[in-house]
Formats: sequence, structure tokens, C-alpha cells
Amino acid sequence: MAAIGDIAIDPALVSLYKDLHQHPELGFQEYRTVDIVTARLRSLGFEVITGIGTTGVVGVLRNGVGPTALLRADMDALPIREDTGLDYASTVTVTDEHGATVPVAHACGHDLHTTCLLGAAQSLAADRSGWSGTAVLVFQPAEELGAGAQAMVDDGVFDRVPTPDVILGQHVAPLPAGKIAGHPGPAYAGSDSLRVRLVGRGAHGSMPEASVDPIVLAAATILRLQTVISREIPSTATAVLTVGSIHAGDAANVIPGHAEIQLNIRSYDTAVRRRILESVERIVFGEAATAGAPQEPTITQTEHFPVVTNDPEALGKSLETFAAWLGDDNVLDPGAGAGSEDVGVFATSCDAPLSYWLLGGADPSHFSRGDMTDPALLSVPSNHSPRYAPVINPTLALGVRALVAAAQAWLPPSR
Repeated sequence: MAAIGDIAIDPALVSLYKDLHQHPELGFQEYRTVDIVTARLRSLGFEVITGIGTTGVVGVLRNGVGPTALLRADMDALPIREDTGLDYASTVTVTDEHGATVPVAHACGHDLHTTCLLGAAQSLAADRSGWSGTAVLVFQPAEELGAGAQAMVDDGVFDRVPTPDVILGQHVAPLPAGKIAGHPGPAYAGSDSLRVRLVGRGAHGSMPEASVDPIVLAAATILRLQTVISREIPSTATAVLTVGSIHAGDAANVIPGHAEIQLNIRSYDTAVRRRILESVERIVFGEAATAGAPQEPTITQTEHFPVVTNDPEALGKSLETFAAWLGDDNVLDPGAGAGSEDVGVFATSCDAPLSYWLLGGADPSHFSRGDMTDPALLSVPSNHSPRYAPVINPTLALGVRALVAAAQAWLPPSR
């Protein structure tokens, strides 16, 4: 078993990672990334299909008779201003549909995912004696929107490639670099994001009696929503309800005509999810009626991620493979997490087992224990933070090796 520091890192992959990090693109706009991915796959001898689900790319490498393993990476970035101080930090901005300037950054690590999968493509193409069968590499758009995987499925990705026997993938996480973690069964929560528009009656601030104040209505609604988890959901269930945005009005002395709140729900159980959504609707409409709102509110779902469920046998095969070269102490069970992903859409759409794990990407020097009880997990920058950036070494090399090792666990050596 090689020590973590002994794993070589490809300088060309490092350069590629830094380039992708400096040039992030939002969901369904990953055109520059697509051009890079497509060119590299073709240079390695992959059959390449582009434009699946708008900006999805698939590379297929056939290597004799055998099973088919699908390896997936996501490509999109976030509308966040990077604050890492890195010399390869993003300074990219885009103009949104309202004409506003929006900063963009790879604050979730999808640039690392893309680079690792391209590194795995290079390794699989270079050593065809080490495996047999078919490798299908999926570069997915718009994971952050919860829409990219479904868009590729709806566009017939599984009509264009061999049916996979397993779906493999990874997500970089604020665990110490050198650690890999995976949880069997329901591993990542389902997520629903909602936009609620509350309609009141505007008035001058000096005449509140002429208004139906949507700000007061929004405040009452938010406070009541906070009781859903604590008073309506069984204490043994895992669920989260977060109000992440509220907006109303533009002046101190004007009562506006409407208010908007955005909320997010995380859950694992179908019945619990349904109960929460019903409760949200009841509270929103009930508070509006109590306030005497002149119009009913509207509730619009803006995102949905299904629960990600790891097949215990498939994940176990991957983790056993990782432990063989990382050591048992470096392979962890993180428990079920409240984060969300749409990788499970691929697995359920083709009825294949899913093996999806977390790849440690944080500086190990910040950790004292290096397991799921380490207090550093609450203090190191995490995904979606403006300060989030994985350490390149050894994260990149380990990410490549993990994908290749997991694939080879399903694709037997060539005879």
C-alpha cells in the first residue's frame, strides 16, 4: 500500500484543473468546458456524443466483451464571487436576464470532478489490458439546478449508449485529503426549493391602515414555517426546512404591494416530504387569509433533487477496492447527509446500482482526528462557500485513481 504522499500527480491535469477553475460556467452554459472535454476524449480514442440535454457530453470506450460501467462527473459552477485568494481564482462574471452582473465560481468542486474523470479517461485508454468491457463517461451539465441529469435522460442518453451495469461517481467534500467516505442506502437527501409570492396592498408608511402589509405577512409565514419540522414531523425523521431568501420593498417609508420568500426542504422519506409540502401550502395560504390578503399567494417549485440511494453491494465493492490501497482507516462511513445530488437520476432511469462516494479534498493539517467526529469539519470552508477550494495534491491524483479503481472492480482484466 502506497503512502498518500507517494501518489504521483500529472502536471498536465493540474494545469487543466486550474484552467477550468479560472473559467467557470453556469448550468446549461458550459460551452467552453464542453469543447475541452470533447477534444480530450476524441484524442484518447473515445466515441463522443455531444449536445445531450443541451450541454451534456458522453464518451464511450469499448474494450472487448464485458460489463458496462458508467462514470459520471458534473461540470457546472455557481453564481458566487470567489474569495479564496488563489492565483488561479475565478474573476468571471455574466449578465443575468435582468441585466445584473453575476459573479461565477467553481465553489462546489465540479471542476475537480471533470478533471478527475478526464484523468480516468486517459488512464483507461492507456491501459486496456487492465480491464475489459465498455466504459461510458458522462459529463453532466446543470447539477446545481437539479436539472442536468434529467435533461440528459429525457434527451435519450440511454438510447445512445450501452446500458450500464453500474453507475459510479464521486463528490469532493471538506474531509481531509486522503480520505474517502461512502454510506450505503439513502445517502443524500431529496431537496425541494420553493418560491412563495405573497400579495398585499401597498400604502404610504404613514397610513398603514390602508395597507395589507406583505412584510408582516411574510414574517408571520416564516415564523410559522419554522414549526413544521419541530411540531409536525416525527422526531425520528430527518428533515430540514430553511428560508434562505426574503425580499419586499425598496424604501423605508413605503409599504410594498408584495413580498417574496424562497425556502428549501430536505427529506429522505416520501411520506415526510409530502407532509412538509402540504404543511407549507396550508401555512402560506392560511396566513394570507388571516392577513386579509387581496389575492391568494402563489407557490412555485424551482428545484427538485430526488433522494440519492447507494446500492449497498455496489458501494461496498468500491469501498473495499479503495481500502485495499488507502487502508481501512482512510475509508469512512459519513452517515446519511442532508446535501443533495441528481446523480441518482441516472441509476433509477436505467435500473442500475449506484456507487457514489465522497472524496476528501481539505488540507489534512487542519484535522486532529480525521474522521466524522473531527471538529474541523465545522470550521474548514465547505462546498458552496466563497472560500472553498480543494487542495490539489493529493486530491486530484486520488480522485483519478478512485474512479479507475472503481471501474476496474466491475470491468475484469482483459484476457
